Amino acid sequence: MTAFELASRYLGLRELNGSRHQPFIQWCLSLCGLDPETPDEVPWCSAFCQHPAFELSLPRSHSAAARSWLAVGTPISLLYAEPAYDIVILTRGPLPQPGPEVTSGAPGHVGWFAGRDGDEVLVLGGNQRNAVSVEAFAASRILGLRRLKAREEW
Repeated sequence: MTAFELASRYLGLRELNGSRHQPFIQWCLSLCGLDPETPDEVPWCSAFCQHPAFELSLPRSHSAAARSWLAVGTPISLLYAEPAYDIVILTRGPLPQPGPEVTSGAPGHVGWFAGRDGDEVLVLGGNQRNAVSVEAFAASRILGLRRLKAREEW
C-alpha cells in the first residue's frame, strides 16, 4: 500500500463543529508533538501527512509546520511526481513569501501529490475546507516536491 492510498481512505473526514473535536485529527496532531487534546481547528495539513508516513515507516517531519516537509525525503521535479509517496509543499496566503529555503516560521500548505490538471497541481490533503479532500492549486505556488522512501530503500 502506498502513502497516497492510505491517505485516500480518509477522504471526506471533517473537523467537528462546536466544542467537540475529531479524534483522528487530534491523534495526527499528537504525531507532531502537540497535546492529544489539541482542538481540530488548529491547522492540521502537516499533521495529516504525518499519519501515512508514520504507519508506513516513511521519513516524516514530526512538525505541524507545512514547510517542515521541505527538509524530508528527496527533492523531485514536478515532471516526475506521481501519486504514491510524493509530498507537495505550497505557499499559503498573500505573496510575496519566502522561498523554499525557509522551512519554519512562514505560512505554507502540504499534502500528497494527486496529479496535475493543466497549470494546477492536485493535492490530497487535510485541512482543505476543514476536511480531507483533493483540491487544485496553481502550480506556481509550489515550494517543493519531496519523495518519501521507506527505510529499506535508503
